[in-house]
Amino acid sequence: MASLSAHKKMLHADLTGDTIRAAQGSMVAYTGQVTFKNAGMGGGGGLRAALRQRVAGESINLMECQGQGRVYIAQSALDVTVVGLSNDKLTVESEHILAVTDGLKLDVQFSGLRGMTSGQGLATTSVSGTGQCAITSDGPLIGLAVVPGQPLVVDPDAYVAGTGNLQMNLVSGVTWRSVMGESGGEPFSLRFEGQGTVYIQPAER
Repeated sequence: MASLSAHKKMLHADLTGDTIRAAQGSMVAYTGQVTFKNAGMGGGGGLRAALRQRVAGESINLMECQGQGRVYIAQSALDVTVVGLSNDKLTVESEHILAVTDGLKLDVQFSGLRGMTSGQGLATTSVSGTGQCAITSDGPLIGLAVVPGQPLVVDPDAYVAGTGNLQMNLVSGVTWRSVMGESGGEPFSLRFEGQGTVYIQPAER
């Protein structure tokens, strides 16, 4: 089974005759016998999923990497983190998906959080099943635990992904940027409740 491992800003994908899906154009080098082909928007999920992706304005475009060897994958010198899933679901802003192992299903859930707050219309993708998902972040990815009775409030620009039994709500009001006089519109924050992990990046978009 393919194995993903992160080395700061580089992802190592070790293939043993199987397939992974990675962001189009993210391969920087490889060894062994590996073939590459376009996997389209989301790399699976059928026509209905593809239509939802187009309606939501999803920007992710994946390629299939298949064979025997190691593929080196990177994107815009962003930090890379590998998240393991065991019959679980990871909700991630689509532009942060770098690679997924075979067996994980990708599907569009709703218009991206930043689209909801800034009108950019980016998509949010759910990654479900058992396997590994590599995600990118501007700076080291930080996982914050959410526990019952202790809601977590996050700036939309910092949010990258979340996993577990989480409920997310948009909260209007003062944000960090509006306090500093940098907000260009109505301020929003993201409020998470339940139990799980929210992943954020330390840099603003």
